[in-house]
Amino acid sequence: MFGSTEAVTVDMVRLALDASSLRQQTIAHNIANVNTPGFAPARVDFEQQMGAARAALNQGEPVTAAMLGGVRPVLMRLAPSVDADRSAMLDLEVADMAQNTVHYQALVKALGKHMSIMSSAVAEGKR
Repeated sequence: MFGSTEAVTVDMVRLALDASSLRQQTIAHNIANVNTPGFAPARVDFEQQMGAARAALNQGEPVTAAMLGGVRPVLMRLAPSVDADRSAMLDLEVADMAQNTVHYQALVKALGKHMSIMSSAVAEGKR
């Protein structure tokens, strides 16, 4: 049980880091093309796919590897905006990038703490 819980935890964080990395690239691409006529911005769909895992956690149940089987960050193109306020679009993208950066950093920090706890548990088990 311990090994599978460990694998699922690391897998969940890995998926979230993958989604955050793709989101950062997508936002940067949107920013670079904010003034391109007819450009269709993109978004990353990930959080909705984690619905089964989130529901299990909310009910106090464990997340299983099967719940994560089909979960992958997906790039979605939005409709091109014809008469959009480019300045407002740029501001929103920059705000999204800042939020995503903080989210990524939190995930990396959480993974580091998780690995530290696991390392301590292994070291204590050797005594």
